[in-house]
Amino acid sequence: QVQVVESGGGLVQAVGSPRLACAAAGRTFSRYACGWFRQAPGKEREFVAAISGAGRNTYYADSVKGRFTISRDNGKNTVYLQMNSLKPEDTAVYFCAQGSLTATAWDHYDYWGQGTQVTVSS
Repeated sequence: QVQVVESGGGLVQAVGSPRLACAAAGRTFSRYACGWFRQAPGKEREFVAAISGAGRNTYYADSVKGRFTISRDNGKNTVYLQMNSLKPEDTAVYFCAQGSLTATAWDHYDYWGQGTQVTVSS
């Protein structure tokens, strides 16, 4: 059984630099891409960032490019999302997902975490 668990959310200031973490277990971590998605109240889930299994390829939504950085430590079975220069519109529940393709579409990912709330205060 694959498990995906996010951590690191909470109430953060716009000048802060929180880092979300996502730990996965149940299958060989390095063989699978990981993605971060987010969903704000009343809005659809949207792509944030993705990273390939070996970490060589990364992709970002235009809205976070240059501010967020996705990375992974395959030795710790963990993927990270470093968040800088936060904006109020970054407030959302952030989800981590694992899948076979490094994709921007949510339906390419087959295992999801429960999500972690990030609330940005100005």
